[in-house]
Amino acid sequence: MFSAVLRPLLLAPFQGAADPPSPRSRWRAMPMPRWLGLLPFRTLDLVQVFDVLLALILFLSTYARVVQRGGWAAPAYVAALGVAIPLLLRDRRPLAAWRASLALLPAGLWVSFKLGVFYESNPYSAEMVISYLLVAYSVAVRCDRRITGAAWVISVVVMWIAFPNGVPLGSVMVGAAMLLGHNVRLRRGATERLAVEERRSQEAMGAQTVLEERARIARELHDVVAHHMSVIAIQAEAVPLKAAGDPAQLEAGLAGIRALSLEAIAELRQVLGVLRDEDGRTDTAPQPGLAQVDDLVANARAAGLSVLVKLPESLEGVPQAVGMSAYRIVQESLSNAMRHAPGATVMLDIRRDEHGVRLHVTNGPGTSPARSPGAGHGLVGMRERAALLGGTLEAGPVPVGGFQVTAVLPTGRGPS
Repeated sequence: MFSAVLRPLLLAPFQGAADPPSPRSRWRAMPMPRWLGLLPFRTLDLVQVFDVLLALILFLSTYARVVQRGGWAAPAYVAALGVAIPLLLRDRRPLAAWRASLALLPAGLWVSFKLGVFYESNPYSAEMVISYLLVAYSVAVRCDRRITGAAWVISVVVMWIAFPNGVPLGSVMVGAAMLLGHNVRLRRGATERLAVEERRSQEAMGAQTVLEERARIARELHDVVAHHMSVIAIQAEAVPLKAAGDPAQLEAGLAGIRALSLEAIAELRQVLGVLRDEDGRTDTAPQPGLAQVDDLVANARAAGLSVLVKLPESLEGVPQAVGMSAYRIVQESLSNAMRHAPGATVMLDIRRDEHGVRLHVTNGPGTSPARSPGAGHGLVGMRERAALLGGTLEAGPVPVGGFQVTAVLPTGRGPS
């Protein structure tokens, strides 16, 4: 019990440490003028600028008062430094500023009593009160409540020793400043925790989106892979009947191929069998490809987009998986243009070369306001499709306004 009470009283003046400063908001940072571009920093912290200016004002005000009353230069400097130094330290090291304020307080009080600079009923000058209250506020904002409470208790004890008659008012003023700072600390902590939770939620949503997109891609690839594997199995069964060589050896080899093919089909169906809709049915409808891009363009034009299309002369030889992914990327790009840039002009360029299929979709700025903000899940899905095929996808705004999507989907062979 005694240790729990004594430990905070030791932390505040000796062992305690303040939390690091919180990130500055935009209104607290001012860009540097161009003619000051040679300085090592590019922005001015308005809080620190305020502290420096206020410290300078309080320093000059205190020094002038002492000198006008016939005080020596050395006591005048000490009294002025007693109100200026804590203000210069309070932003970066609030506990050090509070300790410096306490350490320099006797010097300021001695000057007050010795020279009679201030009224006998109140040895605390306005400069001393302003400086100490700001330092106490900074301690409460950046320190644990135990340290804040101990700093308040020590402040009250020091006020009682220096000037007992001023304890009631002084304790209330210091307590109010610390209570305000503690409330600011609690609000900042709650804001930071909320930001962390939002970031975690966004990361979880992004991961969930990737998983859902992979599941949908797996359902769409089901027909493609299952069809090719079925053909292999049928061919492996028919070849021995048409073979002109040694029937026994040829049949044994092809029988092994057939067994492996059937085993692959069984494993594929077992893995993809869990990818069902809410009614328990599997999605086995034929999947679209590049041949159906014209339908997408017609729908986009009907929705108000001006779509300019450039397609390759031949679409033969494009693997079904590549054609289906290209179709989905074009579909999502046109949907994003309709959603975020209604009435815009869209350039759709699809090319084939020795590396694969290249897609380039660019839309200009819309002629009417966007319908709704997006969550970015469509871009995640498009990137996932390209990555699963070993391709790449880049998407982002263009300098003149609008948005562009560029994708490269490898086919493994050149155009036929």
